[in-house]
Amino acid sequence: MPETQKNYRASTGVDEFYYGAVGDNVIADYIERVKFLQTITVEMPQEPVRAYGDNQTAEIAVSGGDVSVTAGFHKIPIEDKENLLGWETVDGVTATGSNDNPPYVAVIFAKTFEDGSREYVGLPKGIFTRPSVTGNTKGEGVEYSSEEITAQFMDRKVEGFIEEKSVLFARDAKGETINRDALFMKVFGQAYPSENGTETGGGVEG
Repeated sequence: MPETQKNYRASTGVDEFYYGAVGDNVIADYIERVKFLQTITVEMPQEPVRAYGDNQTAEIAVSGGDVSVTAGFHKIPIEDKENLLGWETVDGVTATGSNDNPPYVAVIFAKTFEDGSREYVGLPKGIFTRPSVTGNTKGEGVEYSSEEITAQFMDRKVEGFIEEKSVLFARDAKGETINRDALFMKVFGQAYPSENGTETGGGVEG
């Protein structure tokens, strides 16, 4: 078996938060980006479950908990809140209510590293919940507010895997995009979108 070099570099930033409505499908209706991602946490809890006999542990199994995401942004545009939360806008007024029906969406974001490499995290199916509304008075100095939003994710069929999956990972060295492109196809069923809105591919950044 050939020896592979492990990478021990820690990430130093986050970038490229993309989402797309998937419903009950494996191909997204669209892919949209929310810029200026500040923080993001993916919780993937597991709990060991023990079976006992003869005054000792006979067997241990693992029970998987719910996958949840908490993301902080400089600002979440109202258009993205409409897409993610099922909000409605009429006559320039946006509203939310008890009968809102957020769509199932898929999400991909990137963790960035000082050597130029990127690790992409994909979540194939989940629902976002509406954020709190907060505000602060302006003081002597300028302090920018931020917005936080949470979501719950579930397992979904992903091409190439036998079992359904809830979180996927892909890493590319600086200047490479092969694994990123593969992850976008598995999570969204569409190619990575370029800045001008067209799909890209090819495996190496120009």
